[in-house]
Amino acid sequence: MATVPTLGGAPFLTDAGLETCMVFKDGLDLPAFASFVLVDGPGRPNLDAYYRQFLALAERLGTGFVLDTPSWRANPDWGDQLGLDRAQLEAVNRRGIAMVSDLRRQTSIADNVPVNLVIGPRGDGYRPDATMHRNEAADYHAWQVAVGSSAGVDMVTAVTMNYLEEAQGIAAAAAREGVPCVISFTVETDGKLPTGMTLAEAVQRTDESSQGSVVYYMVNCAHPSHFVAALDDAQLRDRIGGIRANASRMSHAELDEAAELDDGDPAELAQDYVQLLDALPHVCVLGGCCGTDHRHVAAIAEACVPTIRARQST
Repeated sequence: MATVPTLGGAPFLTDAGLETCMVFKDGLDLPAFASFVLVDGPGRPNLDAYYRQFLALAERLGTGFVLDTPSWRANPDWGDQLGLDRAQLEAVNRRGIAMVSDLRRQTSIADNVPVNLVIGPRGDGYRPDATMHRNEAADYHAWQVAVGSSAGVDMVTAVTMNYLEEAQGIAAAAAREGVPCVISFTVETDGKLPTGMTLAEAVQRTDESSQGSVVYYMVNCAHPSHFVAALDDAQLRDRIGGIRANASRMSHAELDEAAELDDGDPAELAQDYVQLLDALPHVCVLGGCCGTDHRHVAAIAEACVPTIRARQST
């Protein structure tokens, strides 16, 4: 088992906006924005090259690296939309895990590269349009968590969670399997979840029901300017261990309508992360989301890794 990041621990990098890179940078077709179709398709070399550049960055900087599986859409409802039955969906989840596990074996930092099963929302990432009760969400996502656990992943991360109960359900499913879990919420431009719930309340209520399965929380798919003001709660600040922000300042609605990629300014985004570190004393995982690529993560890492290392020594 590889080392899993811990709050206030050694720095780890992770990747960037996988789907936006594949669509807008590499010109690939991702039906339903599902990157798992690349695992067995002609885009496989693009997927390999994408991960390798981030692993090389982590090797160069001597950090750990959270190695995500391309499985954000690889749950039953999205599989149905793409014509995959449950057996086919399980197979593609397993092949994605095998693919990144093979990439890990080729690095010099394998012991610090946990394989992370990425779990996306049942519905749309920007809108809570397929809401479930907590127990229903646990039952729904337990299938993918169990597949990942049996395939040997080191951790699972629920990414782009836009309402409380789905996050609670995934944390419960991870607790059943005994797999370390990370919950990553997304917020609107006002720093609140799309339901209007504050980030602080979402984290607190997920913690209360998680049976200790959530190692830390992240914020993803929002620009730092959208959520920096929401970090005024001490309990919230103490539970956030990772940041995967968007390059763009656009709202979710604007991003949904955008025909071109807004990749912002990597140097500017890196400075936004530096400011976030002032408010978030336990962040150890740094990556990007929509619109970001290896340039953004490299700039963020160069600007922020020294600060995280300095905190460890004090």
